[in-house]
Amino acid sequence: MTAELVRGQNHPVSRSRVEVRVSAGTPLLALASLADEQGRFAGDGVLAHPGAPDLPGVRAPGAVADRHTLALDLDAVPARVHRIGVLLVLPPGGAPRFGSVPAPHVAVAEEAGGPDIAGFTLTGLDAETAVVALELYRRQGAWKVRAVGQGYAAGLEALLTDGGLPAPQASGLASAALGLVPSGDITLAALPTAPAPTVPRGLRAPRDPESTPRQPTPPPDPIPVAGAPYSGTAGSAPGAGDGADTVVGGPPTIDYAHPRRRRTSTEAPEPAPRAAPAAEPGQPPRPVAGDASGWSMDERLYNQVWGMFEDLARTVAAYRSAVEFADQRLDRELDAALSDPRHRLGGADGGARDVARARHDDLVAQARAVLDRDLAQLVAESEVVEPALPGAYARWDNPVWHGGPATGTPEEGPLALRLGDLSLPERPDLRIPMLMRLPLERGLWIDNGRTGSEAAMTMDTDRLRRAAMDMAVAHVVRVLAVQPAGQLSVHVIDAAGAGAASLAPLVRAGVLAAPPAAGAAGVTRTLAELTRRVDLVQMALRAGAPEDLPPDVDRAEQLLVVHDFPHGFDDRAVTQLRYLADEGPAVGVHLLMVADRDEASAYGPLLDPLWRSLLRLSPVPDSHLADPWVHHCWTFTPDLPPQGSAVLEQTLARVAASRRGGR
Repeated sequence: MTAELVRGQNHPVSRSRVEVRVSAGTPLLALASLADEQGRFAGDGVLAHPGAPDLPGVRAPGAVADRHTLALDLDAVPARVHRIGVLLVLPPGGAPRFGSVPAPHVAVAEEAGGPDIAGFTLTGLDAETAVVALELYRRQGAWKVRAVGQGYAAGLEALLTDGGLPAPQASGLASAALGLVPSGDITLAALPTAPAPTVPRGLRAPRDPESTPRQPTPPPDPIPVAGAPYSGTAGSAPGAGDGADTVVGGPPTIDYAHPRRRRTSTEAPEPAPRAAPAAEPGQPPRPVAGDASGWSMDERLYNQVWGMFEDLARTVAAYRSAVEFADQRLDRELDAALSDPRHRLGGADGGARDVARARHDDLVAQARAVLDRDLAQLVAESEVVEPALPGAYARWDNPVWHGGPATGTPEEGPLALRLGDLSLPERPDLRIPMLMRLPLERGLWIDNGRTGSEAAMTMDTDRLRRAAMDMAVAHVVRVLAVQPAGQLSVHVIDAAGAGAASLAPLVRAGVLAAPPAAGAAGVTRTLAELTRRVDLVQMALRAGAPEDLPPDVDRAEQLLVVHDFPHGFDDRAVTQLRYLADEGPAVGVHLLMVADRDEASAYGPLLDPLWRSLLRLSPVPDSHLADPWVHHCWTFTPDLPPQGSAVLEQTLARVAASRRGGR
């Protein structure tokens, strides 16, 4: 039976020789692209087109037509190729755009002349002249096909540029593919080239289980779980901070290269993880921790977590889309049955309704079966990956935090930090780590207000405020523990002293740069010191002399924790705080606020930019993270130490000991 796919849905491919069939209501070109694990084109031999139809394992059609067949031998595809894209392109002089012609249909068969195993109709196209219809990709040693349907109004050249080719190379290759220049007149190796940017698997949006081309930038607040879903190239503008925040691939338009990531060609990457035993015939491949791309195991695990997030987002989106389609079709068929006089007079409307409901239930059952299959694979992968995570990514109940060599002083900082878990109601027990890249490119805001969410409304005000401050302290302890000794200085503003109970472990361990600042004078002093540091570092960088900073300027990264804002803040202090939130991250000053936005309502719109610049988190499980990419509302669950555990005190003791040893 043929599986009719919707955008983002995937289907397994069990054989190596595959036939892709294209049928359209207008003449077009059917091309095949070859990309690496990151979905990037690089070097020669990235596009099979009429002028050069044969690539290893791939043969594309040789002319413009309304029907095409592409032959693929997946065993013959080079090992460096992880994705084969099926591209449909309108030729010059043909139809002006896909929106003006019947929707093309693409099908996949596992043998020449055999039945289709999966099909996809490219609906909803408009001004596009080139489109990625399908993608066959490797996933844990097996091949799958995924419906993409990503179009480009600017044509094939824009598609190739989006895949990482430099503009001159993309232009020349597009011209050759469209027959505008003879294919022999263009040599890719002779064109100016630039290295394709390194984009880890989980840093592109959208993806299932890899990534599709970029989506338009959504409006509010990104979640760096991809770092670009959880996604990643797609950035976004900061959001409103109240109501639904936004989950996309990561912070907007920043360099995600880790400052301490090894890059030299003489330094070998860490060994790849040992492959799992081969799966039984007909069973999905067994997951392996760290099977994603990356130089180090931490980087591989980070990218694998991103991949799991995007897999979950895509498979649930496909399921919801199928259910929505089934519901809409049922409504239409019921309306038709009720509006037909013949059915009403002949008493046949009951049979028509039964048939419509049976068709609906069958489609929903098929979609649920696919969802359950994908969720079972993700659960199996999570069970392997979660125990293997390093401290920066691991939950507080992971053994890595409870003694052992992994909890010693790190030599370099991690790629990211775990803020909590994300889940969806279709499988609430499947929790994907929410990771935020380090160094922090935006501040964090832990909302301790009762109007922020339904979950918060059910809690007592004092308990909620204590939970929010405990969550902030847990984040501080984690980030101190995973950084090399002396690389981070922590400052605390607690003007009214209301957070003293939560801050007590930090104070006792002596890991703060100074005692928590209290009163208006303490607020003024702390903000003045950090503002001065930002100003001096900015001037030194502009002058090209960062080594000429005054000796009293702390060169370590700075983290400012603000509790109970705006208590103790005057207008000047508020302006300085906004300045630190905007300018601080670029020069190593980061902000973690625990606050209730309603308490600062007297400032009106003056503080709107501050709230928008921060990533809002909830101290209680809450579905406040909205995803404009696939329209999910993700449930965020904070990661807190287990009740009665001494893990925070033990971790702080190790941090304090490493600091004393480094003096």
